[in-house]
Amino acid sequence: MGLDETVLKSEEHVMLELRALYKKYGYSQFKMSKFEEYDLYVRNKDFLVGDGVITFTDTDGKLLALKPDVTLSIIQNSKDMPGVTQKVYYNENVYRISGSTHTFKEIMQTGLECIGDIDVYSLSEVVMLAAKSLAAVSGTYLLDLSHMGIVSPLVDAVPASQERKAHILRCIGEKNVHEIREICRECAAPDALAEKLALLVGTYGRPEDVFPVMRGLCTQGQARSALHELESVVTALGAAGLERGLHIDFSVVNDMNYYSGIVFRGFVDGVPEGILSGGQYDGLMHRMGRKSGAAGFAVYLDLLERLPHRPRGYDADTLLLYEADTDVCELMKAVGALTGEGSVLAEKTVPEGIEVRRIVRLRDGRLEILEQHD
Repeated sequence: MGLDETVLKSEEHVMLELRALYKKYGYSQFKMSKFEEYDLYVRNKDFLVGDGVITFTDTDGKLLALKPDVTLSIIQNSKDMPGVTQKVYYNENVYRISGSTHTFKEIMQTGLECIGDIDVYSLSEVVMLAAKSLAAVSGTYLLDLSHMGIVSPLVDAVPASQERKAHILRCIGEKNVHEIREICRECAAPDALAEKLALLVGTYGRPEDVFPVMRGLCTQGQARSALHELESVVTALGAAGLERGLHIDFSVVNDMNYYSGIVFRGFVDGVPEGILSGGQYDGLMHRMGRKSGAAGFAVYLDLLERLPHRPRGYDADTLLLYEADTDVCELMKAVGALTGEGSVLAEKTVPEGIEVRRIVRLRDGRLEILEQHD
């Protein structure tokens, strides 16, 4: 018997599906060590999902960390190649504070990165694979799209310190219009700017409903180009038949120092928080001394523990019972013959709690079926 989806835990089953999906689109697997120099994460700590990093001192005195992130390692181990995109996916265990238990946990994480000459197709492919990843988890999903090229110019226009601007960005993520207006008032920002930020936060829904509103807001410069790019990606996903689960939501934001383009977050029915997040992070590339662009996402498989469990299914196709004095050669022959019909578990007694398709007994060189299920 092969790997049956009813036998695997939800996150393991999804990981296998996603690996096959990413390979289908030309992504090769990236493998990394469990350890990285701690300095890599210190320099880019704002990029990490959480603050907690498990560290230890190596035998040569270097401070190492159990990896809390894969993206930083992929960037560090790739090269700028003009005109080319490098496409990798990963299935790695990362070590961070779990969103479900709020304690340190070894978490299975899968995702992909597209690094290099990023164009509209590259972005569309990454977002398309994000949608397909959600569909592999659940038939009911939602992919919320935003664009930092629309959000950032409005936030940057507020005459405030970087700390206050970061506060505004957090308020956008929380849809806290009252606090945004209050900060703008304290900073003596124009009323028209405060209203634009409020409109941005309150604009949410299907692309065909949101884009007409945003065309009136994004009339020039970076915001206009960003809206055009976002519309192009949505159109491409519509051509791929994936428009059903798409929404535009400008409260999906990330650090302006790292993310420069499209950002997104994915949800599935049954899990109260996002299980997928990603976007275009050219800013991170430049901070790490790279000239290339990059886009990618991660699927947080530990959150799938909250999904209803699939039916368990059979542990083996055949349970073969044998006596303590059974000839070993006869037993080996019997097991070999039965594996032609599926998986075989050879035991002297029936294990407690086991589910099998049939139970067969070997006695005096003969096989006798004791129990069988269709």
